Amino acid sequence: MDLENVLSQLESANEVDIEELLKEFNRENSHTFTFDQKEETLRSKLCQSVLIVLGMQVQPSCQKTCLETLRILSRDKCVLAPVATRDGMLTLARMAQLGTGETAGDGQEPPQPSAPVAEEERVVVVEALKCLCNVVYNSAAAQQVSVDVKLAHGLCASLHTAAAWHHEVGLFTLRLLFLLSALRSDLRVELRRERQVVKLLAEVLEHTLDVRWDGTYEAARPDPQALPLPKEDNERAMEALKALFNLTVCNAGAKEDEHQYRVIAAILRHVLMLRTETEEKTEEAHSHAVNLLNNLPVSCLDVLIDLPIRGGLEEYGGKNMDAIQVLLDFMEKRIDKGSNYKEGLTPVLSLLTEGSRHHREIRRYIKAQVLPPLTDVKIRPEVGTTTRNKLVRLMTHVEMAVKQAAAEFLFVLCKESVDNLLKYTGYGNAAGLLMARGLLGGGRGETEYSPDEDSDTEEYKTAKPFINPITGHVEEPMPNPMEEMTEEQKEYEAQKLVNMLDKLSRQSLIRPMGVKPDGTLAPLEETLHAPPGDDAGSDSD
Repeated sequence: MDLENVLSQLESANEVDIEELLKEFNRENSHTFTFDQKEETLRSKLCQSVLIVLGMQVQPSCQKTCLETLRILSRDKCVLAPVATRDGMLTLARMAQLGTGETAGDGQEPPQPSAPVAEEERVVVVEALKCLCNVVYNSAAAQQVSVDVKLAHGLCASLHTAAAWHHEVGLFTLRLLFLLSALRSDLRVELRRERQVVKLLAEVLEHTLDVRWDGTYEAARPDPQALPLPKEDNERAMEALKALFNLTVCNAGAKEDEHQYRVIAAILRHVLMLRTETEEKTEEAHSHAVNLLNNLPVSCLDVLIDLPIRGGLEEYGGKNMDAIQVLLDFMEKRIDKGSNYKEGLTPVLSLLTEGSRHHREIRRYIKAQVLPPLTDVKIRPEVGTTTRNKLVRLMTHVEMAVKQAAAEFLFVLCKESVDNLLKYTGYGNAAGLLMARGLLGGGRGETEYSPDEDSDTEEYKTAKPFINPITGHVEEPMPNPMEEMTEEQKEYEAQKLVNMLDKLSRQSLIRPMGVKPDGTLAPLEETLHAPPGDDAGSDSD
């Protein structure tokens, strides 16, 4: 479609002709995401012309067509200058029925937006919200203007009417809030403190997920016979969770917020227990719940297991471990996927690690599932299909963040005892963590744990003297290559090995290392001449 011809006709066309002309443009470009660079100037002028039309008193059908055109054009971040202005953003905000700081006056709260009374008005609101999402995402200038005109105030006002939202209005309102809070970190404190958006979003989740309360921090368990969460409700809930993540990601965790965080933790437990229409969507919901739980103070994680009305397992102090089991199942699914470990797996590993570090019942339950008492020690720890085998394999993963997360998780399950960790993983798999923590010489981490004992099986006790500490399993006896050698041959081979190592060392190809008394690595000559340190001894578990 010839853009020059479109622009020339728009200048003199009436409302009906404008609508038909732009409809044709929209049909031709509805699936266009890459535009001709030579026509950037023309597309920018088209943006300006569409905004002029939107500023006139035209019918909702024409407004919808103009906004569709603007949404298509907003896919190109190079032509958004006319939109990313105060007038342009205020026009879109007005079409989206969002009050701004400029229209709200000096009051604490902007006026509540009125719900669209007709279908054609609702469609206009949705298209305007879509345009705002595109423009804010693609234009730093538009982000700044949004802050200047206090667009977030209108979004906060809209949250108050969430119960009356049409699905798409709610979806794109939440998405716009997510984008602004993600792209403008300076907005987060204002939204959190002055606008109480964390509380408002929690209320949106309560309504969307139909949460019913059995106690202050106990959401009623979803009925197992109930239908899965509808797709539209799930979509809005995911956008609310993403916005909440942004607003809590850098929070200092003030004490006055603890009640609200515990309410959110209870809602997230409800999310973990919900079913959606597909397994993929359920996993997505669990992923967002895990990310948000990582932002909450670790003390709030007791809400996941402390359900006094229903009770739990006597073995774990009466705590309910259903949510922890869901997290373990989620972790194993992410391991089995075999890809995108850094973004997909490390958050749940981090969550389970911190939960285990600070909550004894969580650690004891997870350890029983992940590190049960050893029975078969003839197989290497990294070989097999158990959860322990999978996690031990991750301890030597090429991605640093992944192997650190897996190793730290297992270390905490072993109450940060080097001896216990080596029992389950072998020295070779654990060496990276021990070197990073300065524990190559043994000992334990800094966290204090309860004194409950690990019980070894009779099979492990019998095999323990024969376990290779490097590989962590009992190896088949190997033939001795020196058995048939004379003493002279043995001396010759030993001297040959010494000469080879000396040559490699002098050429700086290798550097012999040793372990200092504090458990850290150092060049061998330093460890040989270091003064003897105090023996820290070893704690019994």
